[in-house]
Amino acid sequence: MDLKQIEYFVRVAELGSFTRASVVLDIAQPALSRQVRLLEVELRQNLLVRNGRGATPTEAGKLLLEHGRGILHQVERAREELGRVRGALAGRVAIGLPPSIAKVLTVPLTRAFRVKMPDAALAISEGLSVAMRESLTTGLLDIALLYNTTPAPGIETTALLEEDLFLVQRRTGGQSEAETDALARVPLPLDELPRFPLVIPTRPNSIRMLVESELAARGKRPQISLEIDGVAAILDLVADGAGCAVLPMNAVTTSGKPEVFSTRPIHGAGSDADGEDNTRLRSKLFMAVSSQRPATLTQQAMAELIRSTLQALYRSPP
Repeated sequence: MDLKQIEYFVRVAELGSFTRASVVLDIAQPALSRQVRLLEVELRQNLLVRNGRGATPTEAGKLLLEHGRGILHQVERAREELGRVRGALAGRVAIGLPPSIAKVLTVPLTRAFRVKMPDAALAISEGLSVAMRESLTTGLLDIALLYNTTPAPGIETTALLEEDLFLVQRRTGGQSEAETDALARVPLPLDELPRFPLVIPTRPNSIRMLVESELAARGKRPQISLEIDGVAAILDLVADGAGCAVLPMNAVTTSGKPEVFSTRPIHGAGSDADGEDNTRLRSKLFMAVSSQRPATLTQQAMAELIRSTLQALYRSPP
């Protein structure tokens, strides 16, 4: 069996479509179909059921999909082992980052990657949690950082850190820096958040879902002014007076114009050890990988590099 044909079949089976697989593999769809058909002829088995909605594996196809993933993984491991003979890890790692984390993590992570794994290749993409979970399942991503993720079939998660969330407002014209700093030290009770019109992402964005669930537990609902996906666009609208936002601090500090905004921590997301309702509203960041594919040595090293780089950036371990 040809390794390329196995890779093509695995991608079509995982993505459920020759069209999507041809885009991912960067190969013309007729050529892709021909190679998969040649594999079926060689094995004397129909591997895929082709229909107007895409392609689904037959029973034989499901069996080959399981073996094919293992074969491709072993080939990647062999390449890595050969790379280690030269004294370095090799292979390719694809990671997905949420936009707010990508702003602060991409540059230091890329620098560390080049030093630690000069013979390996790195691909970084930004995305929303739902899309990145799907990309992990289909193999487009090896590692993804997800906010407030819930358990999902085929996905393994590890908690990395927690970020405080802040109410982000436009600084008023007559507000001095001292007044802004004083306001930043006064927490906003979570129960008062519905008083503020919010510019917030659409569902199922993790921060949107967290805000709604925390308020729903108190019998309240957020006041939605505008729904828009994208941290930069949200902050532009806040600066323009369209409303307020709920974001982590690094989204503001990396915006290029942090002086335009004032921020307040949000309290009341639970009770502390003394029973006081003054714990902060926090967003939890997780590292996610596919449980269907064993991690290569390069991917394992990348996961550790992400963890150590984040800890250095936030100056405290999770």
